[in-house]
Amino acid sequence: MPYKYIGRTTDFKGKTLWEILGNLKNFGVGRIVARGMFERYPEPSYIKVLKVETLATPETVTPDDVRKVRVWVERTFRGKAFPNPIILESASYKADYKLIPKDEEEAYCRTTVKEEAKVYPKSFDFPPLMKELILRDIRAEGGNTKEELKLEIVYNKASKRTKYRIAEDGEKPNVEIVMGFGKPASPSLYEGIKL
Repeated sequence: MPYKYIGRTTDFKGKTLWEILGNLKNFGVGRIVARGMFERYPEPSYIKVLKVETLATPETVTPDDVRKVRVWVERTFRGKAFPNPIILESASYKADYKLIPKDEEEAYCRTTVKEEAKVYPKSFDFPPLMKELILRDIRAEGGNTKEELKLEIVYNKASKRTKYRIAEDGEKPNVEIVMGFGKPASPSLYEGIKL
């Protein structure tokens, strides 16, 4: 008779953090541990153990509480190292951790991630209809319509998560903002039409 599994399945492959650290000298301080869930990314994701503290046995023992441990770690996610240590406790019971052997640590932790800041332009062309209205107003007043009209862009400077800056005078931006409809989903529908 075949086995029939009941309940939620899991993608975890490995051991709990306590199963790994409890068997190491000095509870694995200084060692590198990786989580299997984060191996799907091309950049390395790992934690470096700084301090380990066991937790007292809870009054009502459940399988999840027995395996929990409080660990101070330096975290690196997708090649980006976080500056401040974090406390890892709530996810320490998951059976998804693996210890990186000492001779493979250097190769595993090697990161080649280069975060290049996006450089946005200061201004771009007016929308066509608005540009035509402005040119008509300038012609009505007898002004020069040969100079190029540019619309200054206002960026959200309060956002802390975005990594961008505005191009300086004479600097070429690496992000281009163009006026238009962009690439259509079905180009065959627009054959012979100038977009």
